[in-house]
Order: sequence, then C-alpha cells, then structure tokens
Amino acid sequence: MSRAPLVRFAFLLLGCASSASASAAPIDFVRDVRPIFAKHCYACHGAEKQKGNLRLDIKSEAFKGGESYGPSIVAREAKKSPLVQLVTEADAEQRMPPKSARLSDAEIATLTRWIDEGANWPEGVDLAKLEDKREHWSFKPVSKPVPPPTKDGAWPRGEIDCFVLARLEQAGLRPAPEADRAAWLRRVSFDLLGLPPTPEQVETFVGDMRGDAYERMVDTLLKSPRYGERWAQHWLDVVRYADTHGFEVNTERPNAWPYRDYVIEAFNADVPYDRFIREQIAGDALGKDPATGFLVTASVLLPGQIGQDEPSKRLARQDALDEIVVNIGQTFLGLSVGCARCHDHKFDPIAAHDYYAMQAFVAGVEYGDRELRTPEAETRKLEAKQYKQELETILGQLARYVPQAKSGTERPSLGTKATSSGDTTVADRHELRQINDGQYGNSRSWMSNTKGSGWVVLEFPRTHTIERVVWGRDRESKFTDRLATKYKLEVADDAGAWRIVADSQDRKAFDARSDKPAPFSTKGLKSEEAQEAERLVARQKTLEAKLTGAENSRKAFAGVFRTPDVIHLLNRGDPEQPKEAVAPAMLALFGGAKPAANANEQQRRMALADALAAPHQPLTARVMVNRIWQGHFGTGIVETASDFGRTGTKPSHAELLDWLAQEFVRGGWSIKHMHRLIVLSAAYRQSTRHDVAAAKKDADVRLLWRFPSRRLEAEAIRDSMLFVSGRLDLKMGGTGFNLFDKRGGLSGFVPVESFSGEGLRRMIYAHKVRRERDAVFGAFDCPDAGQSTARRRESTTPIQALSLFNSRFTLEQADAFAARVKADAGADVDAAKQIARAYRLALGRDPSAAEVVDAQTVVAGFGLSTLCRALFNSNEFLFLP
Repeated sequence: MSRAPLVRFAFLLLGCASSASASAAPIDFVRDVRPIFAKHCYACHGAEKQKGNLRLDIKSEAFKGGESYGPSIVAREAKKSPLVQLVTEADAEQRMPPKSARLSDAEIATLTRWIDEGANWPEGVDLAKLEDKREHWSFKPVSKPVPPPTKDGAWPRGEIDCFVLARLEQAGLRPAPEADRAAWLRRVSFDLLGLPPTPEQVETFVGDMRGDAYERMVDTLLKSPRYGERWAQHWLDVVRYADTHGFEVNTERPNAWPYRDYVIEAFNADVPYDRFIREQIAGDALGKDPATGFLVTASVLLPGQIGQDEPSKRLARQDALDEIVVNIGQTFLGLSVGCARCHDHKFDPIAAHDYYAMQAFVAGVEYGDRELRTPEAETRKLEAKQYKQELETILGQLARYVPQAKSGTERPSLGTKATSSGDTTVADRHELRQINDGQYGNSRSWMSNTKGSGWVVLEFPRTHTIERVVWGRDRESKFTDRLATKYKLEVADDAGAWRIVADSQDRKAFDARSDKPAPFSTKGLKSEEAQEAERLVARQKTLEAKLTGAENSRKAFAGVFRTPDVIHLLNRGDPEQPKEAVAPAMLALFGGAKPAANANEQQRRMALADALAAPHQPLTARVMVNRIWQGHFGTGIVETASDFGRTGTKPSHAELLDWLAQEFVRGGWSIKHMHRLIVLSAAYRQSTRHDVAAAKKDADVRLLWRFPSRRLEAEAIRDSMLFVSGRLDLKMGGTGFNLFDKRGGLSGFVPVESFSGEGLRRMIYAHKVRRERDAVFGAFDCPDAGQSTARRRESTTPIQALSLFNSRFTLEQADAFAARVKADAGADVDAAKQIARAYRLALGRDPSAAEVVDAQTVVAGFGLSTLCRALFNSNEFLFLP
C-alpha cells in the first residue's frame, strides 16, 4: 500500500512529459525567424540591397519573392518554398547564403517548421517601412508655386529671378554683378545660334539705348534659321541620331537626314512641344512623315547580321522594340523604362507588365526607309521621272558613239551575223537580234534558254579589231544580277579553231557598293563626234546628280508600319519564355491610358502620343523645360536630365521647375517663349565673376550666384572658326558632308583633313558615322551616337590642345582668317589695325594696349596667320563669357 502513490506519481509525470511534447508552442516569427533573417539574409536582401529583387525584411516583399523564383514562401508547404530550397541546396555554389557558412540544422528546421505551420508573420512587426515609390517628387502633379518674396526687391526682372534670389538669400549668398552688354550678347548668341555675333552686331547693340534693346535682340536671334540648327543638335544628342546603323557592320543610312532636317525646321517654326511629340510618334498621320524618324534613330541589326534561326530573329526583334521604348521613355518622360524589360524596375514604380504594354504601342514599327507622302516628295517624284526620261535619251544618243558589232538589219555596211546556243525568246524583250543592236537595258537583251550557260557567236563580214566588249544589259543600274560574271571570249582562226583571248578569271570582283562604270571614252571618234559625246556625258552627269537628289529626297529612314506583333510579357526578358499577352497601355503610374480595343497600328501610336503630350502628365513639361534650362546654364535644375526617377538627382530649385513647367503649358508649349524668359532674366545676365566665399558654400554654382561659364561644344567651336574666317557655308538641309573617306562599313575610317565646298557647312550637317568621332572636334566630348547623351560632359585633355593648335583644319582656317582680316583692314596698313580687326572678329572686342604690343611681336615674327591661330585657341574664343 505504501508504494501505490509513488507508482501513480511517476505515471503522472510521464503523462505530463508526453503531453508537453505533443503540443509544443508554435514558431514565433519575431523570436525565432527574424533573427535568422537578420544574421544570414539582410545583408543581401534587406533595406540596403535587394539582390535578385528579393527583400526579406518587409512582409509584403518577402511573400512576393524575387525575380527568379516567384513567391519565396509558400505557406504550409516548406518543401515547395524557394526559401527552404535555397538554404538546403547541396551545391555550395547555388546554396544561400553564398560564400558563407550554411544555416545550422536547427535554423533550417526552424524555418521549415515555421512555413509548414502557416508562415505566420504578424502585421506591424516589420522594422522597416516600405517606401511608396509613387510618392517620388517627379511623379506628383505639377504644383502651382507663387514666386516667393525676396529681401532685395530691385534685382529680380521677373518670376524666375524671385525663385533664384530667394534660394540665394536662404543660403546667405548674393548674385554677381551684371555682365557688360558685349559679353551678354556673345553669350546669348552662342546659346541660341551656336555662333558668335559679328563686330557690327556688337557695335549696334552696345550703342542701342532703347529700353527694350535686349528684348529686340533676343527676338532677332530667335528668328534666325541658325537657331533651329543650334537647338536641333541638343535634341539629336538625346535621341542618338546618326547616319549609320551601328553595330559591327555600321552600314550607311542614306535616308536618315530627313529626320534631322525635320527637327531643325520644327525648332525654327517653334512647333508647340505637345505637337512636336505627336509628330515624332505619329507624324505619318499628321502630314509630317520624316518626323517618325525619331522612332528608329537607335542602332539596329540588319537582316544579314541576324542568325537565321527563329530564336535569333525573335531576340533581334525584341532588341529593336526595346530601343524604341527606351527612346520614348528617356526622351519625353526622363525615365529608364527599359530597366523593366527583365523584371519590375528596382527603383521606379514601373512593372515589367508596364514595359511590355508600352512595347505594344509600337509593335508594328520596323526599322526601314519609307516613301514620303508630302507635297514636296510628290514634286520630286515627278522631277525624278523627267530626269530618267531625259537620261534615257542621252544614253541612247551616247550609244551611237560606242563601237558596236551591229547586225545587218541595223547597219547593212557591217553585216554582222549572230547565232546562239538557244534563246529564251520574249517578243520585243529578249531576242537574239537585240544582243548587238546598240540598245541596252533589261527590256532589250538576249537570254540563254539554258540556265547558267549558253553561247553567242558574232560573225563579221571582214576583219575587225575589237578593243572592248560592252556589257549593256544593266547599264541602267536597276539590278545587281544582270551581268555575265563567268564567261570566256574566243576567236576563231581561218581554220575554224577557237582560241580563248579573255575570260572572267582576271576580272575584278564585283562590288555593288564601290564599282562604277568605266568613264566614257572618246577614243577613235572624230573631232566633232568627240565634242558632241563630251557634251552629252556632261549633261548625263548633271542629270544623274539631280536624279539622285530627287530620289533620295523622296524617302526617309522613318519607320515602316505594319500590323502589330502580339506582345507577351516575357519571363526575365527572354523571348523564348512568353507569358500572357499584353495590350498597349500607358505606364500604370500615370493612369495606364489605353487605345480602343480595335485600334489599328497608327491609332495605337496616336494614343501613346496623346498620353505623352497630355497637359496633366507630370513629367513631360518638367523634362523639357529642364532641358531648355540646361542649354542656357550648362546644368539643368535636375542635373540628370534624362532621369527624373528615384535614382536621379533632386532639383536645385524645385518650385522654379514647376513654375516653368506650368508656364510652358500655359504659353502654348512654346519653346521660344521659354528661351525669352530665361535669357532675359537677371540670373542669366550675371557676370562670371568668381567669389571665393560663395564658392565655399556652392562650388558647383548650382544656386546661380554667378553665371556658370562653360566651354563651347565641338560643333560650336568648328562652326565659329569657319564663321570668323569667312568660310562658313550656310546652306541648309539635305544629305550630309563627309568627315571620313567612307560613309559606313566595318572599319578603317580615314578622317578628311581638308574641307571645301559642302565640307564648310555647319557641323550638324556632317554625315554622322556611329561610333566614329571627328578627328579634331571629336576630342571635345562630341558624342558618337552610340548612347543617348542628355548632357555633354566637359573634359580637358592634352589631345584637345594638340588637335586644335596643329590640325590641318585649324591651319587652313587660320590662313583664311588672316586673309579676311587683310581684306577688311587692308594688307598694307599698320599691323595694329589688322590686329584690332582680328580681335573684333574672333572675340567681339578691341584688344588692350598690352595685347596689341604682344600681337605685333607675333605678327612680325611669324605672320598674321599665327596670331589668328592663337586666337582660335584662346579661352576667350572657346568659353562663354
């Protein structure tokens, strides 16, 4: 009896132990799981980094998973959860965390049990708060700021100055004194035209004491056709315009230039910016066919450069569409939309679905030439037809002077007999009698009835000396397969034995790109025949040049439009992993506007253009006014001009940016209106005077306590050298002049060193070879059109000084400059007068007494050309005042 209670007690203890094991407390996320994440995971998947687009310190992001595996945590199914699979991976290279000790068995068991129990992650326990990416300043509607009050009420000349001065006063800074009139005129002339003012313009403006003298001068500059040439260059930098296709082959785009000319014309005409956008997206619907060249400005692989297997074709097509979407995003919205091609954008609220929805807008665009449908193009088409008709007449007349073995039916005196192996006879087109009738062209020729072979015998009634054989079938250059490329020429002796006298073995290989017909020879012609033939040849060359010009001006590399592809969301951007189909839609961030469900290809693009140009769109106006501001001050209010997203820089004057954007829309989207506001402001009129104390607070002059001087761009330097030397050709438009010995190809571009004629035009009209920089001015940070250039960086290198001082271009312009100075000032007058004229032309001012003394020494010892060369290389010539 005494032992019974002890037995029962032991049983009860055992029962208690068993019960506790069966009902162990569930895993607690805060106590048990989060410490594991903090120890092993947060370094790569926390607040600072999110490798693989996976974040584990915030509940919503952890359950959403990364870009490679979908949801990383599958509640109640640990074995199916990528999180558990990765930490238990046997392969050390694949196991997480990488390159560190694996999780302990106990830690893995904790994670596994937590997920199997339902992966309970309580609300409100996260240590970090997920930022709402949509709350970024640039994604919010444009505000309507009121110009702030300032302590100094006298300095501001307008609303712009109120914003600038308020920031300066807040930082304890003061504006610099006003620049003198000559300096301001030189500055604004370069900014608006890319050229310096003439000495006469400087003299007139400095002496103009009318109250609106500045306004009058700005209006004069904005009316100049040089304005469009200057500001088109800024735009072409952004959109990557070039006259070659890029990539390794880099072949010529002979019809790219109509887009360049369109941009110049649009700026000169002050086309409202919202209209400018619409024309570049859907100009074919708005009577501006060349404008759609915008869609296809980027590099592209040509058909021969793409693998012939279907996956290669699909990848190339995706790359081509990506370039269009990237161009649209960075140019008009200032966003890196292309980052969402493979996964949701890591920084901006742009999902991969958004990217492919944007792609669907342009899914019917192909890179290629298109016949222009404009009144000018139709006129040129008629002209081309007339030129062709006259050319046919000219060539027919020239044929009389080419020795021919003509048949007896044409010229009985020769009586040549033709026989053949067999004919493919088409009446009046392919007959044996036409092989030597003196006519030419595809419609009058002989064809063998045996493919790839055949023979013709010409029997002469008497002995003849044959100097040449003229292949006449494709003298019209319409085809590339109409000449005999494998042949042999034989003659028979008196005994009838045939002997080879020539064949195709020693013939130069045919190259359609470079082979040209042999020049017409007057050898053997009588004097009067030779004169007539030479007259006809001269007329032929003139007509051929006109025909080329007329035909080229009828086409533009401006996109070919067809039925749109069906666009799919691609897993990791891989065209071999398509998911659901995606319809065209604007970025969800901006409302996701869509075209009608049955919209055709053109209507899709129009819907996109309307969404981009909508007045309420928060980025479009901001981005453009920022580009204009950058063009005048060197740096935009937002320094990253094509990145207004969360990785871009913050605006230096946020309220001013919004005020300018509001004013831009209110002013009818007029770009010239924005120029007037900026260049007539007190902020723009400041001198470049340095202030040591101010520089300590604002070394980059972002607050504009002075005018931030900068070096001129490459084009402005070259154009100004030609302008000052009196050699600048102001012809506008058309095909570009050559900077190299070839217009496209694999490699070996030899720079042109000496220019004349067309080569003296403004540099914007140069044939721009992608990935090849001009030999002299390419050193001055001139982009090669490989990538979009939102803002040109300003480097300083020895090669710049060497090229600008010793290049043949500089030497020739210095000689021309000296000749102009002598013509203006007189060759036999005192050197001081020539020196003064040189300074006025190059620098817009008179030289000081000390400068005259130094210059006289140079001129006396080395000549006037040396002084002119030195002026070209002076900082005062190369930098804005």
